[in-house]
Amino acid sequence: MAQDEEHADERSQLLPRGSVDAASVISSHVSKEEQVLGETAVGERLPYNDYTTIDWLHDLVKDSFRYRSIHGQKGLRNSLLSAFDSCEGWIAAALIGTLTAIVAFLVDVSVATVSDWKTGYCKTNPFSSKESCCTGRSPLNSTADTGETCSEWTYWTDSYWSGFCIYVGFALVYGIIAGTVTLTTKRALPATAPGSGDKGPLQKRTGESNDTTAKSTPSGKSMYMAAGSGIPEIKTILSGFVIPHFLDLNVLVVKAVGSVFAVSTGMTLGKEGPFVHISTCVAYLVGMRFPKYRENGRKLREILSAGCSSGLSVAFGAPIGGVLFAYEEISTYFPRKVLWRAFICSLFAAMTLKALNPTGTGRLVLFETGYGTSYQPYHYPVFVVLGIAGGLFGGIFCKANFFWSRNFRKYSIIKNHPVFEVFLVVLATALLQYPNPLTREPGDVIIKNLLVDCRDESRTDYVCTQEGQAAPTAKYLGWLVYGTLVKLVLIIITFGIKVPSGVIIPALDGGAFFGRLVGQLPFLAQTISPGIFAMVGAGAFLAGVSRMTISLAVIMFELTGELEFIVPNMIGIMVAKWVADALEREGVYDLAQSVLGHPFLDLDHAMKLVQKEPHLVEELIPPPQTMREITVDIPQNGVVPRALLNEKLQQLRRRGLMDAGLVLVQRDMLQGYLAEGELVFGLETLGQTYSEGCLVRLLPASSSIVLIEHEGELDMSHFVDKTPLTINAKAPMEYAAEMFGKLGLRHLCVTEEGTGKLVGVIIKKRMVVWLEGLKHE
Repeated sequence: MAQDEEHADERSQLLPRGSVDAASVISSHVSKEEQVLGETAVGERLPYNDYTTIDWLHDLVKDSFRYRSIHGQKGLRNSLLSAFDSCEGWIAAALIGTLTAIVAFLVDVSVATVSDWKTGYCKTNPFSSKESCCTGRSPLNSTADTGETCSEWTYWTDSYWSGFCIYVGFALVYGIIAGTVTLTTKRALPATAPGSGDKGPLQKRTGESNDTTAKSTPSGKSMYMAAGSGIPEIKTILSGFVIPHFLDLNVLVVKAVGSVFAVSTGMTLGKEGPFVHISTCVAYLVGMRFPKYRENGRKLREILSAGCSSGLSVAFGAPIGGVLFAYEEISTYFPRKVLWRAFICSLFAAMTLKALNPTGTGRLVLFETGYGTSYQPYHYPVFVVLGIAGGLFGGIFCKANFFWSRNFRKYSIIKNHPVFEVFLVVLATALLQYPNPLTREPGDVIIKNLLVDCRDESRTDYVCTQEGQAAPTAKYLGWLVYGTLVKLVLIIITFGIKVPSGVIIPALDGGAFFGRLVGQLPFLAQTISPGIFAMVGAGAFLAGVSRMTISLAVIMFELTGELEFIVPNMIGIMVAKWVADALEREGVYDLAQSVLGHPFLDLDHAMKLVQKEPHLVEELIPPPQTMREITVDIPQNGVVPRALLNEKLQQLRRRGLMDAGLVLVQRDMLQGYLAEGELVFGLETLGQTYSEGCLVRLLPASSSIVLIEHEGELDMSHFVDKTPLTINAKAPMEYAAEMFGKLGLRHLCVTEEGTGKLVGVIIKKRMVVWLEGLKHE
């Protein structure tokens, strides 16, 4: 730390007039590690702006400076600080898991109680759910028309139609509450697509010219931070983009409260997806308490990746599945140390949730079955059929939901009044689901009912009562068919509405309905429990929707506790993914990112796109007009007029890209890169102590030039990245995709073949937009 202060003092002595003020401004905006980096070729950086890309390589170097400053000192105090620094990640992971479990406990208990209020209340404790009120009676299937009773539980009415109206009324009120609180998290975001001058070869795809776009101003967009599952946005954040306010405390509270009322409506949505968002919010809030994570975007994303694993851990009681889900589905950067911290985070979440015991069973396994029978080789074709059905369901859902989101939600009455859409969906859901006794309960209860093993003759729930007869009645089979079709339709129109919602539980519901229906075939029902096919069908349908594989197989095992049926689940999941990929190459979360317009670079999909046809990096070179706007010719003395930089800054703002910057050249040879954030800070904040007509130093003077101190010279050379990565214009596009995807670059400079002269600059968002254009060709 003393060395950092020494460097800062040395810099303040080198600054000309106004140096004291300038040094004070710098120290108040950037960390001491950043100030040290200002003396190197890497350059000093400010905290990242909203909706920009972090610089993974710079943050790696920055963390190395921090590590050496802490671990390179001797003495007892420094040894203790070094030990604490090494343990910070483990401490943060344990805190995140514990706090996430506490939030999940509150949400689970609230959902159980609020949802049951649609049918009645507990006389002994109005704030008790139906299950806890009737301890030992297992009345989860109890309805006024099934004949099951519980002396402690009182229904609002014994009349079917009166009960129907009360059910719908409560559902509509819950939906309005959920939608209204979600609207409080509306935020305006800057535009994400390139604006003027960024067309070049991309003009073919946009149909616009430089002349027309140069005068246009990017309009930006609005976003409801607490709406949906949050998984697409989290994937975007973990890939390196900065979405403002998405992980704030108020978003966490709204997400939790909104999830309680949204799930309680009975809509085909779940709280499992929102739990991932909630856990990431907790990880962000905890991480910001540690300087190591607060001041480094790369390190912060490490703890966020570990934290999001606890969301699925508490949602399903699946700690191992949560870790694998974070690795397979969420994170793009997941080194071994993150894997272990995710393991610790998920472990503490599971331990805390088991101690809190929200289900009252004392177990983590949500849908414990204990079938007691095994499958035979002749059952394999049935599992394949379930996988095919799951793939068809997933492919159809992804296409239909994408079409629905693109078309239905563009109408002004829906777009401008999202709570009205929630009202319509709740009304349609209640009207379609209430008549069916199998779909009247919340989504997780539906799965539990459909996975049940009815060999126990003492069971009196609705499913076992129907299947205990000599042959299932046509009415019961009809309800199973009806439930499958209704879930498919409702999940299409529900996913994407402006309430906290997930797609995991609805997909499991649809698969469980279809699997239970298949299990009613005589030659199957006589040999094995129909609940086994419901279990395999549930996993297959979710695989078709989300394209999860390994993590889903483990989650299904942890959900049911049935290790015996890992192989059937793997068969169903594998076949479902193959079929769904054949129908639609992107899963639900990838399509949601396209609908929401998030700038996400999926390296696997990017490589598939660029490998179809040969492409060269020169296709992404901006047109000459853009290059003139972003290029600064630096004289040998290394200083330029401030007026020139002010003009360049205004041009960058008109282009509307916060990730853009200025490239510095001398005789067409690359000398460095100055990002827009540092340019703004230097001119508008640091430059307040300097005159408008002053000169700005961007590079050290050439060795052949005698250094002349200019009166009132503004030194911004410490903000310049003098080591920007370059690529040859004739290089295959695969090179650029790999560099952006694996190195996490913000920008990539393009040089001419043979001469090494600078011919272009590519920013990450431009690469993303170009790939989007390939996708739609």
